[in-house]
Amino acid sequence: MKIYRVMVVDDSAFMRKIIADLIDEDKRLEVVYKARDGVDALEHLSTIQPDVITMDIEMPLMNGMEALQKIMAVRPTPVIVLSTWGDTDTTIRALQLGAFDFVCKPSGSISLDLSSVKTLLIQKLLAAGKSEMKTLAKDTKTVTNEVHHCEEEVSFQHHNDNEVRSIVAIGASTGGPKALQQVLTSLPKYFPAPIVIVQHMPAKFTASLANRLNAGCSLHVKEAEQGEPLLNGKVYIAPGDYHMEVVERPARHYTIQLNQNEQCCGHRPSVDVLYESLYTLQHVKRLLVIMTGMGSDGAQGMKKLKQLDDVGTIAQSEETCVVYGMPRSAVRLDVVDHIVPLEHIASKISLFLK
Repeated sequence: MKIYRVMVVDDSAFMRKIIADLIDEDKRLEVVYKARDGVDALEHLSTIQPDVITMDIEMPLMNGMEALQKIMAVRPTPVIVLSTWGDTDTTIRALQLGAFDFVCKPSGSISLDLSSVKTLLIQKLLAAGKSEMKTLAKDTKTVTNEVHHCEEEVSFQHHNDNEVRSIVAIGASTGGPKALQQVLTSLPKYFPAPIVIVQHMPAKFTASLANRLNAGCSLHVKEAEQGEPLLNGKVYIAPGDYHMEVVERPARHYTIQLNQNEQCCGHRPSVDVLYESLYTLQHVKRLLVIMTGMGSDGAQGMKKLKQLDDVGTIAQSEETCVVYGMPRSAVRLDVVDHIVPLEHIASKISLFLK
């Protein structure tokens, strides 16, 4: 049995002990070093060589954000950020800089009861230990060059026709924020379809994700709201803890519907719920894109829609996924038209709409 070596980084000695004790309770994990801050972590990174790191954000000398960037430059290692509910912007930025995932500490002025998130922490540590770090550590300059190339490859002329003829639906989980950033910034400015996205993420964090994506994207990215119409060139991200559906009401007019029905595939929002809502739509082409993430959410919804005409499907390729769970499940059902590296997904989307 593979045992994954974990470095715990936190400026509180008590929190380091609490976190380490929780991790050591699982026989598949072993805490090999407890660092008091980012400087301590970097000094021991090469000698300890952990498989995965838990990282607090607020620390003296060198905070978690600085440490994360230096780790990715020196010895890329999966990092699980231990976040607080009020620090959503910093958490999203950490994910875009290459953090594998995050776990929210329990709410409260003093967050000591980490046992309430033990199951989730262990699950993400194990997934991180198995991940391929090359997808997290990809050079940002290389990504930027690919972005310009994709935009030049397929472009759309600006026009005033607001009729929605196509809808692009994207599902993502672990590794999604960084992958979404690359795809959305690679799309041309005058994009002739609305894009609806389910990114597995808790409430409040999705608004920060939408804001950060919007700041670096030529398209307008926002957190979806109940009842709002879908417009070409706009990107709508499902709010955390809400399923998002698309309904046609009236004919040829498509709007967002949010609900808090039971979880699907263990998630709310769920990719399957979004995909399946597109099944009954009339007069519109549908493109389903499934990207990096744990589990199988989205595969069954994709299978259902593949029975229809005017439905295309794309899965992110294994070598560019942080976790090849959701795309693998769709591929195994034989419902994927194109398996595409992350850097080419935007151009493949654009080609579908031409």
